[in-house]
Amino acid sequence: MIALSPNSSFLQSRHELDDDTLRRLAPSIFAGQAMAGVSNRYAFLPTAQVVSRMREAGWAPVEAREQRVRLEGRAGSQKHLLRFQRRDLIAVQGEYAAEICLVNSHDRSSAYKLHAGLFRFICGNGMMIADGTFERVSLRHSGFTPDQVIEASFQILDQVPQITARVDAFRARRLTAAESKAFAESAILLRYDDLATAPIGPDKLLQARRSKDAGDSLWNVFNRLQENLLTGGLKDYSRRKADGHRFPRTRAVTGLDENIRLNKALWHLAEALKCGSLPQN
Repeated sequence: MIALSPNSSFLQSRHELDDDTLRRLAPSIFAGQAMAGVSNRYAFLPTAQVVSRMREAGWAPVEAREQRVRLEGRAGSQKHLLRFQRRDLIAVQGEYAAEICLVNSHDRSSAYKLHAGLFRFICGNGMMIADGTFERVSLRHSGFTPDQVIEASFQILDQVPQITARVDAFRARRLTAAESKAFAESAILLRYDDLATAPIGPDKLLQARRSKDAGDSLWNVFNRLQENLLTGGLKDYSRRKADGHRFPRTRAVTGLDENIRLNKALWHLAEALKCGSLPQN
């Protein structure tokens, strides 16, 4: 929903990114070789080659990001994420669109992984679907071909009707005020150690940034929590640190792995609430 620069409230459309743009956003996509020192059993398959095959199969890259690294030897080979939409659907602007999220690296830190994703046009949120609900495909760097990635992408595409049905179920589930608050508290604990020391409380996290996000459906509440938790920029004036000072504004989640983890964990919570109740913290 990995990562990743902050979601932008003004980003309400997608368009296909050309190679020059991809190279500017995530140079590691175009690595010409694996990072020095990897095992001779490591099969190097450049992400750029997979991007080319995805384009041929009708998938357009619409977002690209790469992990920040401190070690000079990893720069240019680090983990990166690409999001793809079907080229024939990019111009069709409904509430959301299904996407394929591809994660890879050339420094041994990640296999090729494909996740089901959603892009919500109203706010520019890129969500990811929990593994326990929909398909996730992982391909180790051990001699596979770009065609296997393409085949895996169509496995993900087969899940789209189920994703749509799940969103409809989220819309139909109405939450009580107590359930919404419990959902928000659980969401806070995904990112912060405990509720008492978190810089934001459940009431603030539940606030809608736009009128279309107001409402008590599980879908509305989920989207408010997802955007507020990951985008940051919120200041809760009702909370203070132990020394009496106010907390600063919450920070956006910019780490690729953390973005993926939070997106998937939030979806898991929504799934549990749809079925009855949240898991115990």
